[in-house]
Amino acid sequence: MISIHNLSLYFGGQDIFNKISCMINRKDRIGLIGKNGAGKSTLLNLLSNKITPNEGTIDIPNNLIIGYLTQDIDFKDTQSLLEEVKTAFTYVRNIEKNLNEITEEMNQRDDYESQEYQNLISKFSILEEKFRNHSGHNIDAEITKVIYGLGFTNSDLNKLTSEFSGGWRMRIELSKILLQKPDLLLLDEPTNHLDIESILWLENWLKDYTGAIVLVSHDKYFLDSITNRTIEISFSKINDFKVGYSKYISLREERKEKQIQAKKNQEKYLIETKKLINKFRAKKNKAAFAQTLIKKIEKLDIIEVEKEDVGKIKFKFPQAPHSGKVSLTIKNGSKSYNDLEVLKNVNIEVLRGEKIAFIGKNGEGKSTLAKMIVNKIKYTGDIEIGHKINIGYYAQNQSELLNKNKSILEEIEDSKRYNNNINIRNILGSFLFSNDDINKKIKVLSGGECARVSLCKLLLEPYNLLIMDEPTNHLDMRSKELLKNALLDYNGTLILVSHDREFLQGLTNKIYEFKNKNIKEYIGDINSFLSEKKLNDLKELNNIEKNNLKSNSLKKKKRKKSNESILKKEIEKIEKKIISIEALIKKDEKELSRLNTKNQESILKEYKKNKEKLIFLEKEWNIKIEELYN
Repeated sequence: MISIHNLSLYFGGQDIFNKISCMINRKDRIGLIGKNGAGKSTLLNLLSNKITPNEGTIDIPNNLIIGYLTQDIDFKDTQSLLEEVKTAFTYVRNIEKNLNEITEEMNQRDDYESQEYQNLISKFSILEEKFRNHSGHNIDAEITKVIYGLGFTNSDLNKLTSEFSGGWRMRIELSKILLQKPDLLLLDEPTNHLDIESILWLENWLKDYTGAIVLVSHDKYFLDSITNRTIEISFSKINDFKVGYSKYISLREERKEKQIQAKKNQEKYLIETKKLINKFRAKKNKAAFAQTLIKKIEKLDIIEVEKEDVGKIKFKFPQAPHSGKVSLTIKNGSKSYNDLEVLKNVNIEVLRGEKIAFIGKNGEGKSTLAKMIVNKIKYTGDIEIGHKINIGYYAQNQSELLNKNKSILEEIEDSKRYNNNINIRNILGSFLFSNDDINKKIKVLSGGECARVSLCKLLLEPYNLLIMDEPTNHLDMRSKELLKNALLDYNGTLILVSHDREFLQGLTNKIYEFKNKNIKEYIGDINSFLSEKKLNDLKELNNIEKNNLKSNSLKKKKRKKSNESILKKEIEKIEKKIISIEALIKKDEKELSRLNTKNQESILKEYKKNKEKLIFLEKEWNIKIEELYN
């Protein structure tokens, strides 16, 4: 379907890709893997023609439809949610328009045996199949299924898109892309702005999707559920594994061990060869041999091993200072945005050392409550911070608060308050920033690299209450693992807003579910929550499905009536043509029954032609009748 051949791309003398080649086939489900800044989003931009390579080619068929969800979208807010989502069907509407034009032309013609007429029939069949494959007959049902699956409600349909937050507008874009049903889906971190329920829905939708998928995600469960192939980007090259993510990990470990051993063997070979060169280059009769060895070394491809692969990098949050038994108390906490009430009379008590997860659909107030606790927004009710509590806060948009014109090192140095004993370079190294990396400007970093810089700043001061809002967004697998291990070792109190199931697993001991302006407490981690939630929601889900079935049934009836009216008119036109052709046939039969009829050959020819027309019209009539009554 798509062929990448010897592709190279470089910025400012730095190789992003160096002569990579691969094929993307129909029904491939590819997970793009690599550390932050490796080039995953860049490869998606190349596939979507947003950027062009310096060398090599990407061969994409002209008629291939590509849907691309990027991390950074330039939103155009001029319509309601429903109107905006319907723009996804522009392609289908154009097909429908062409079908109507062809039908009109066919109805006006009677040259049924001509090549032009046969061409019209062929074109109609091709377009009708495309129309059907893109759910042209079920547009309203498709829209309902997708937007409800991604968390929108009936009350959202007529809202202007400008009224939604950035995360919800990202969902609108995702809805449009899914509804287009493109041949190739390019998805860059699609779960970043979804809650757990929407992620589960998207998983199921993508499982049934018939096109190809190239997916960047740092959600292990999501990758395992969707992908059947993994492409790893490392050192400007790609490694292609014909397996899903978990199997790739085990295969990669095997390859890694071989790579390390090969590196050792190569280094040993280089040392021995250089000794021989030094030994023989001064001798006249051995100088030529020394030159041969030098050329061999120059042509040698140096084996590279990622730093993370050869050393265990760990970091720890500073020891939490001693505090009172109760870290936080909220009494009747409430928050409204104008007429929109988000939280009402929330009451919780957080004890020292508890690790709590805030879970729930987007817009239910998780981030709002986090901001209330750290006094970033106004609210009503009482929030009492415990004795000697020092709060560290990681906002969902924390990366946007970095100074884009500073280097990584400057940003961290300027954030250090009073602890001069901290070795900043060691901390940066623990976040995989080393050597020249620390002098990179913030503005050239990837989303994941910015997130790591923001996390790094939390290590500069000891906190005994950490509040973290979606800290894993944009982090690669390795960085998430490091963060999770650090939080498991952290001896303070933790409040975590996250939708990442694998990250939450075993990390928290209590969950607060946000729903209907309030919260409900669950004891345990994410797995116990989902198990209990599944049982509790089963009854509610059945009721929703019944209501949807009723709604869809009414829509089908309306569509059926409309289709019946169209079919009846078409059948009536065909019947008139049949009557007309039958009259001509009878006339020809009378002429042919007479002996010595003049122009008998031409009449016979016309008679045969009319008989063939009659057969064609009768077939067309039967097809329309079946459509009408089936």
